[in-house]
Amino acid sequence: MGLDIEKLISEMTLEEKASLLSGADFWHTKAVERLGIPAVMVSDGPHGLRKQDEGGDHLGINDSIKAVCFPAASATAASFDRDLLTQIGEGIGDACQQENLSVILGPAVNIKRSPLCGRNFEYFSEDPFLAGELACALTRGVQSRDIGTSIKHFAANSQEHRRMSSDSVVDERTLREIYLPAFEAAVKRSKPWTVMCSYNKVNGEYASQNHWLLTELLRDEWGFDGLVVSDWGAVSDRVKGVAAGLDLEMPGTGGTNDARVAAAVREGTLSEEDVDKCVRRYLTMLDKFLSNRKPDTVWDKEAQHELAGKLAAECMVLLKNDGDVLPFKEEEKIAVIGKFAAQPRYQGGGSSHINSFKVESLLDALAGSGQITYAQGYDTDTEEPDEALIAEAAAAAAKADKAVIIAGLPDSFESEGYDRTHMRMPRCQDELIRRVAAANPDTVVVLYNGSPVEMPWIGSVKGVIEAYLGGQAVGAATKAVLWGDVCPSGRLPESFPYQLEDNPSFLTYGGEGNTAVYAEGVFVGYRYYDTKKMDVLFPFGYGLSYTDFAYDNLSLGSESMDDTGLLTVSVDVTNTGSRPGKEVVQLYVAPPECSVRRPVRELKGFEKIALEPGEKKRVTFRLDKRAFAYWHTGIHDWFVEDGSYRIQIGKSSRDIVLEADVLVKGTTVLPAIEVTPDSIFMDLQKDPRAMAALEPLISGMMQTFSGGEDEGTGAAAEAVSEDMTMAMLRYMPLRGIVSFGGQLSYDELKELADKINKM
Repeated sequence: MGLDIEKLISEMTLEEKASLLSGADFWHTKAVERLGIPAVMVSDGPHGLRKQDEGGDHLGINDSIKAVCFPAASATAASFDRDLLTQIGEGIGDACQQENLSVILGPAVNIKRSPLCGRNFEYFSEDPFLAGELACALTRGVQSRDIGTSIKHFAANSQEHRRMSSDSVVDERTLREIYLPAFEAAVKRSKPWTVMCSYNKVNGEYASQNHWLLTELLRDEWGFDGLVVSDWGAVSDRVKGVAAGLDLEMPGTGGTNDARVAAAVREGTLSEEDVDKCVRRYLTMLDKFLSNRKPDTVWDKEAQHELAGKLAAECMVLLKNDGDVLPFKEEEKIAVIGKFAAQPRYQGGGSSHINSFKVESLLDALAGSGQITYAQGYDTDTEEPDEALIAEAAAAAAKADKAVIIAGLPDSFESEGYDRTHMRMPRCQDELIRRVAAANPDTVVVLYNGSPVEMPWIGSVKGVIEAYLGGQAVGAATKAVLWGDVCPSGRLPESFPYQLEDNPSFLTYGGEGNTAVYAEGVFVGYRYYDTKKMDVLFPFGYGLSYTDFAYDNLSLGSESMDDTGLLTVSVDVTNTGSRPGKEVVQLYVAPPECSVRRPVRELKGFEKIALEPGEKKRVTFRLDKRAFAYWHTGIHDWFVEDGSYRIQIGKSSRDIVLEADVLVKGTTVLPAIEVTPDSIFMDLQKDPRAMAALEPLISGMMQTFSGGEDEGTGAAAEAVSEDMTMAMLRYMPLRGIVSFGGQLSYDELKELADKINKM
């Protein structure tokens, strides 16, 4: 039998209610023993279980229990595979049930605004649609095991620099189109038990006490009915937080803030009804967990290790494969180079760090092979090249048929708590790659890193694999892809610019003092690079395969539609190569020229399909209003502008293989503009009322400006004059009728404007 929540609330003292609004320690909620309300434990995630001992800290300095580290979000996002994320969620949920944990803190869905964010390895993508789809899948997987998730960090949290004090200043449209949709999708479609607010301010108010964010948007507009929990230590003013809709503060403050909440109620500065709302939401979450406890759930770590390796291979992105240098053949002698081949970097630092019960390196996976030689090549505790290590590696490469270097970013380069300062790899690794490639032209580089890096050596190597941070079984996954047991099918969930300076946030990222202005607006990642037609190292959605795929027979369900309907889009995909493989079919929508600046294209659909050689499958998408809309700040809602939209099927955001147009009509009627003497004609032309009333006056102004037809110039000159006149008139204020037309006085013009506004 579940908790009788209303009865419990009615029987609680004010102090007991307030006590439930903060943690007992770092990881436990409080109990009310008098009423039989137990404490429960939560745990960090989001790619494994980080259950800490009593008194454990948030950042992972103290050990947590032995667990399974799945691939990090930077890797799983590259899978473009919803089912893969669901499987990870199911595995984590099973672990939580056995360990008596109520909520796992994840997924993390913040947008990768810049490659510098120290926590990018925990986040999915620069694209909100992709991030939202994968967040939904992971959430569904965890919660299918009756364990709660905590989608985080809400909201506009895209930097670690000054993360507890910075103010993310983001305009309304950019928030709605870029930084909120992943949260919105998860809240509406997968219904996470909890949402975790971020440390930062959002447009001047801390997220932990931001009423618009936590109540007006999250609850009233999106319909969230779960619990809002603070990030650890994110609370500024606990009383304001309760009023804003922050239910649970973590960790506890030793009762200090509980007393402040109770005092505020007694003083009349906080409503007890607001306290009751928070308590009710907490008890509802608690009841979900207690009513669905499954302590006998099996947590098979060995089976999850095998699954982690299988899934990591699905996430790896083949970036370069000149001359089909990959896959390696069993008979080839391979020089395996790099410290990460023996001691892989497979996860990031900070609160998501898993105490893996085992770790499988590439050398572990290759144990017993007689065709392998190994050289360390570099150290991870220095950037400086070690000549002896490099010379040994180059010599080994020269004697082998092919060489593979396992490189990437060391732990110190990216972690929770601070941002990167550059996009470079350690100098010792860059120099190693250059020297090994000179010794053996058939050199391949595999990267273990959480975010994009510059690749000054890209022209010197024949193969590159982006493995991201692949979890504890990354070695087996790396072997499977290198030797062709798995056909690579990952795609980049973020753009790789040539250099940091190319990134749209370069001039403003990190902010000045405590103010971080998101000045690039909606032009984040590929939305910027593609619209600007800027060359990138690798575009969003990019990835190669060991087989080939052909696309044809693109069809739309209709040539025209309005924004209340659904558009069906179908396309055939055929595996034209000789190997089984998986393809990620990407659908982008390219808008017509609109009244606001929009990206040249945006991802609005993707599907991952498996195909045998010669096999064909038909892939179908369904697009609704949001696929065509932008956020209109005048009506504070999504708006579809009439026009011809191009449906694009691509292998990446830069490789569009098929296109078709659909005429879309918006059904939302915008409010008429207010006509004043300062309104310009370009805006007035969009208002039929105004144009009907002003037509005689406009004709008079046209005549004044054109001055009639000059003798001897002919019709051509007259046409040019008309074009020039119209161009000048577009930017003319309505009061120009008084200045240049002489047809009305200013007072008469104001009367006419008032008359138009009343039509």
